[in-house]
Amino acid sequence: MASRSTDPRTGNGPSPAVDAVSLAIIEQLQEDGRRPYAAIGKAVGLSEAAVRQRVQKLLDQGVMQIVAVTDPLTVGFRRQAMVGVNVDGDLEPVAEALAAMTECEYVVMTAGSFDLMVEIVCEDDDHLLRTISTRIRAIPGVRSTESFVYLKLKKQTYMWGAREP
Repeated sequence: MASRSTDPRTGNGPSPAVDAVSLAIIEQLQEDGRRPYAAIGKAVGLSEAAVRQRVQKLLDQGVMQIVAVTDPLTVGFRRQAMVGVNVDGDLEPVAEALAAMTECEYVVMTAGSFDLMVEIVCEDDDHLLRTISTRIRAIPGVRSTESFVYLKLKKQTYMWGAREP
């Protein structure tokens, strides 16, 4: 197994160890999330049952998720933006409040010009304006926001998870 290190998502404690076989399983699922466990087992040298157990363990540990990834435009969400947020005081409650909002798909604490970066997905410009003006800016501790509206998505991939560190 790979050595345990600080979890880069939280900066706390050890992150789950992921060995080469588990990385190979992840890679198989990233190519086709509906690939049968028997086919994955053949590709990585394990039984179907062993693959099933490993996948469940990876899911339980939060190492991966198996989800349908959509193009927001095709399902009625025509406006996406990255919002930089500056906070007075403790970041944690603001990050928690943002994470609880359905429009916020991605919330990360950062170092640099912004304390938090938040990706939001909205139905249209009016929805974006309401989300930023009346919801995000209304969170106690939010000092300022800066919005970066997406004009065109050139690349969106989730294949990085199978690379060895």
